[in-house]
Amino acid sequence: MEKQNLMSEFQKARRKFKPALPSVLRGGPQSVKPKAGKRTESVSDRETVKKLFPNTYGMPVISLAKGGNQQVSKKTVRVGVVLSGGQAPGGHNVIAGLYDGLKKANRKNTLIGFLGGPSGILENKWIELTGNIIDRYRNTGGFDMIQSGRTKIESPEQFDVTKKVLVSNKIDGLVVTGGDDSNTNAALLAEYFKKEKLPVSFIGVPKTIDGDLKNEQVETSFGFDTATKVYSELVGNTCRDVNSGRKYWHFIRLMGRSASHITMEVGFMTQPNIVLVGEEVLAKKMTLSQVVNYIADIVAKRAGDKKYFGVVLVPEGLIEFIPEMKELIVALNDVLAENEKEINSMAGIDEKRNFVCGKLEHHLAELMRSLPLGISSQLMLDRDPHGNVQVSQIETEKLLIDMVKTRVSELARGGGFKNKFTAVTHFFGYEGRSGAPSNFDANYCYALGYNAAVFALNGYTGYLSSVRKLVKKPEKWECGGIPLTMMMNIERRKGKEKPVIQKALVKLNGKPFKMLQKDRDRWAVTESYLFPGPIQYFGPSSVTDMTTKTLKYEQSKKGK
Repeated sequence: MEKQNLMSEFQKARRKFKPALPSVLRGGPQSVKPKAGKRTESVSDRETVKKLFPNTYGMPVISLAKGGNQQVSKKTVRVGVVLSGGQAPGGHNVIAGLYDGLKKANRKNTLIGFLGGPSGILENKWIELTGNIIDRYRNTGGFDMIQSGRTKIESPEQFDVTKKVLVSNKIDGLVVTGGDDSNTNAALLAEYFKKEKLPVSFIGVPKTIDGDLKNEQVETSFGFDTATKVYSELVGNTCRDVNSGRKYWHFIRLMGRSASHITMEVGFMTQPNIVLVGEEVLAKKMTLSQVVNYIADIVAKRAGDKKYFGVVLVPEGLIEFIPEMKELIVALNDVLAENEKEINSMAGIDEKRNFVCGKLEHHLAELMRSLPLGISSQLMLDRDPHGNVQVSQIETEKLLIDMVKTRVSELARGGGFKNKFTAVTHFFGYEGRSGAPSNFDANYCYALGYNAAVFALNGYTGYLSSVRKLVKKPEKWECGGIPLTMMMNIERRKGKEKPVIQKALVKLNGKPFKMLQKDRDRWAVTESYLFPGPIQYFGPSSVTDMTTKTLKYEQSKKGK
């Protein structure tokens, strides 16, 4: 009763939303027949990946079709679920769909929630997820039902602990809800348990607001739709403000550690003056100075028209896409990994930078010294558990503003325009990760969880839950599973070569980027701003159920 009193009016209304299931799942797991397709290969590094996953490599893509499958109702299972990595809107509906799918097959089935992410498995911390618990969290944002964490299970000792915990708790399957790194963990665990001849299923669910976990079978990761709509509201509000006051340039950094999908989608939704795409910068081998010149030229052109204002969208991971900066970061990763204890013992930033520069090649040391001390120190921050630089801590927008200011001053002296460049910075990140899921994400996540239940009940392991044809109505969505090894490649992490699910970057020959190319020159010099407003949960379907522009363009034959 206390929980009920703490709910807002919106939450009370939102609890009444009933996610729509794809028609193939509506009869329950006992009415679904899995069908195997052709054997698969990894996206690259095939021989290496095959050697690392001898027991799970090459499995077929599975599709689901209607058909009798009563054996899934004749057994009682205990399935665990873990939320891994950063939050994404819709995670609670994944758990709700998983729970409902298990209970639909057999009311005696049990769902176990491991607390605090993968560390909950290692520490044997869990709760049984009952109907009362699940119902409190349906259609809500966040991961607070069982919380999340970034612990990586990869060492032999951790595998051994995981085995003991899952076996002692009589767990028949584990659903790992996470991004590329977390689902790489799921693949490693599936391989380990297969080798140990232990009948535990490991099923992944594609989660990340960054949008970089996708392929032909996984059209989008959950949370991307909601997060980009939240950011689009904020950016649209900023565009309206700048169009009203007309005196500031707003540099807005948006989440997206390894890909620019969020920035591009928000660009479509709001049409700001400048949308930077990291993948384009990398393909053109642009230097930091060239990126700055591109921005400064647009600032100067607008100033020439007496427009001393504008909005710039900066992807969080931009700095890693600039080739010279990417080379520096890769070298820094190795230096920091090899000299971790010595560097951590140093107190001052100057001492750390001098030490690191002494370990770098000359041209990289010069680049490191040319950066503002604040940026240099941010580049030397501790890596995350997966060995990635913490780009959310690097204030790229401030670096760009400092350099653009200098360049615009140079252009103003010979360009015949007044230099009134005044900039404001923003970072929109955590605001979008735990919002109430849009109708799309509420439906999609529920289907992903229900679909994962079907795979666990049928004893599949090493698969990612896949729901496709997402631009259609939910009842027409297609369900199945894709082998996790199919998405693998080999990457360098913490100085070592490791198998990792390949990130999906913005495709420069893809329809979404081509649409951006078509419009951005006009956006640069005009006020084409759009104001999408907040996510709509109630009202006409044309407003409440719309998908992202990215998904629409990718699925459209004409790209319109």
